[in-house]
Amino acid sequence: MELQARSLKRVLMGPGPSDVDPRVLEALSRPTIGHLDPAFLEILNEIRTLLQYVFKTRNQITLAMSGTGSAGMETCVINLVEPGDKVLICVNGVFGKRMADVAERSGADVSTLEIDWGRVFDPEMVDRELARTSAKIVGIVHAETSTGARQPIEEISQVVHSHGALLLVDTVTSLGGIEVDVDGWQIDACYSGTQKCLSCPPGLAPVTFSEAALQKLEKRKKKVQSWYLDLTMIRQYWGSERLYHHTAPINMNYALLEALKIVKEEGLEARWERHWANHRILKKGLEAIGINYVAQPGYELPMLNAVAVPGGVDDARVRQQLLNEFGIEIGAGLGPFKGKVWRIGLMGAASTRSNVLLFLAALEKCLADQGHRFPRGASIAAATES
Repeated sequence: MELQARSLKRVLMGPGPSDVDPRVLEALSRPTIGHLDPAFLEILNEIRTLLQYVFKTRNQITLAMSGTGSAGMETCVINLVEPGDKVLICVNGVFGKRMADVAERSGADVSTLEIDWGRVFDPEMVDRELARTSAKIVGIVHAETSTGARQPIEEISQVVHSHGALLLVDTVTSLGGIEVDVDGWQIDACYSGTQKCLSCPPGLAPVTFSEAALQKLEKRKKKVQSWYLDLTMIRQYWGSERLYHHTAPINMNYALLEALKIVKEEGLEARWERHWANHRILKKGLEAIGINYVAQPGYELPMLNAVAVPGGVDDARVRQQLLNEFGIEIGAGLGPFKGKVWRIGLMGAASTRSNVLLFLAALEKCLADQGHRFPRGASIAAATES
């Protein structure tokens, strides 16, 4: 069957991308201009200022890399890491593993601190591992998209800096959805993506480097492994020099600017609270029919709700019915969670009460169609009416 994207209408409630505001889509369609046009360079200045607002930082090296969130990860890792550097990566899901892989490819001497998926790291664990390894760079995922677990970064940061190490943080899923405080938490290098809580199409990766991270970059003995992602050159395009490096994705930057304006108009705190409020409604509705979260209690993400598939339920069949019958996309489990977990996104523009209620009603029907037995007296409506 031939699918035509123009006629498709989905409710994007998976792990990303998220629904995109019509204002952002309109921005994408504006006339393309040159990447050295003074008007476009002014757009880059606006993007930097708004990214500083969203990241809560004054870092001058704050910009949007050409590429998705994975390009942001590679940018931060390969610009900080030189061959032989001791690096510690905290792994509690897919994206910690990816960070470790990128560090290994950069020639780092990588150690991993691994815990069960869905759990979060105790600062004492990191402290002991740093004492053992003497690592000078620590990488960790703030919002692990594969498990729905939220890492308490501030406590980890204190431990990392007590050992004189730099802290690298993945905020691909968290930026714009929950608090990210780069300066307050003393994060040295941080990356994200446009397609999650910023509600922009995939294609750009916001990154920010602290002064300490910048000093590490400037003291490198060898060139950055990737020419395309080399911040020693790209910073000269985003900076006052405006030196040509590569052709920036003009229209994607239009879209990001509009998405960031929407974030600023709503206000960070109000946006964070909206994500938490809709998460609470979803959680009540799911728990009413016996569906539980897999992340460590108290550390569940509001924008990525990872829940256990009920026993006897066909995971793929439910997801397919949600898509075909209701136009709702949710995500499957990854790795050891494959077939066992649903990943329900409430990101950015998709984080609305109406989406939550639509999803809960649709899920209830899908489960009933499979003959799933609900807990006696269970009522999604009663659980979510307040």
